[in-house]
Amino acid sequence: MDKRFNPISLQEQVQLRKQAVDGVLAHPEWDLAEAARHLRTTMRLTIKEMAKVTGLSERTLRDIESGRSGGTIATAEKLLGLVGLRLLIGRAPAQPDNKQI
Repeated sequence: MDKRFNPISLQEQVQLRKQAVDGVLAHPEWDLAEAARHLRTTMRLTIKEMAKVTGLSERTLRDIESGRSGGTIATAEKLLGLVGLRLLIGRAPAQPDNKQI
């Protein structure tokens, strides 16, 4: 927990985690940088704390949040795994051909 904030109860931590998940799910247009920043700030974590719980380096997190790196699929999995989400990749549905004959 970020030392700038007073300690919060477990119930409040769970509520913040739910808010973080809801925020990410409500904004599928966000890139990885926006999602990572939202997760970290909503859950009141420092970069150092987030690095510790995700297993990513502080440098990697800083680069992603600043837009210097787009991250990898494995990185996205670790970030989303922090709140129990998974990244799914699948084939997009075929778009109907709009050509007129």
